[in-house]
Amino acid sequence: MANEAHLWWEKHARQYQAMAQLPIDIVYGVQVNEDKLQLIGPVAGKHLLEIGCGGAQCGMAFALQGAIVTGVDIAAAQLEFAQELAERQGVAITFHQCDMTDLSPIASDSQDIVFSAIAFHYVDDILACFREAHRVLKANGLFVWSVGHPCAIVDGETLLPTRSYFDTGKIVKGAEVSDEVGFAFAENHRTVGDYLNALVEAGFRVERIVEPDIRPVDPKDPKNWQWGSTPQSLELFPATLIVKSRKA
Repeated sequence: MANEAHLWWEKHARQYQAMAQLPIDIVYGVQVNEDKLQLIGPVAGKHLLEIGCGGAQCGMAFALQGAIVTGVDIAAAQLEFAQELAERQGVAITFHQCDMTDLSPIASDSQDIVFSAIAFHYVDDILACFREAHRVLKANGLFVWSVGHPCAIVDGETLLPTRSYFDTGKIVKGAEVSDEVGFAFAENHRTVGDYLNALVEAGFRVERIVEPDIRPVDPKDPKNWQWGSTPQSLELFPATLIVKSRKA
């Protein structure tokens, strides 16, 4: 994981969780969840690993459906929040602090499902991450994940691109302003092809790609104004890329 992002989350996790008020639900992105898409199906009795779990709201929703859930995240502050929330929800989840590119606490061939939502832009080496997901999955295991759509690079107000789609790589923001620990932030921009080619190279078989069309977009819903989106941008461009794949 990008070190800048790790340190940012350690410093700001509590503030983010208080602001975001994420639901206990299997949410893939803006206005789209598992209830709508039905990509995973019944999970009762299945071993499920959520990587980049953050506050583990998705993992708790899986646990409430009977899954045996493990969550991993690089930030101790996120996992502390997640553990407290799991106790309030009355669900048992095993948590490990580790990078998504090194899932060494998780045994090989041990998971029925690996899930992740809106976390892979923090990963510097996406191929290493996908290879670890492949390692921990059982034969024919399911890998379902989402990222902010690589095409969602428009200004929500002007609807003009903020950069070229082809300008990929790690972008650090804030380091030029302050060297305070946890001030800078980093994320990795990739094309759709970058993600899918890494997935295939790691040994997965792609079963479905979803780019949710959430129209009509309600301008009165505050969720449609989050993270730089506006109802106008959500009418024109997909906000989320979702991939369902399986260990080949």
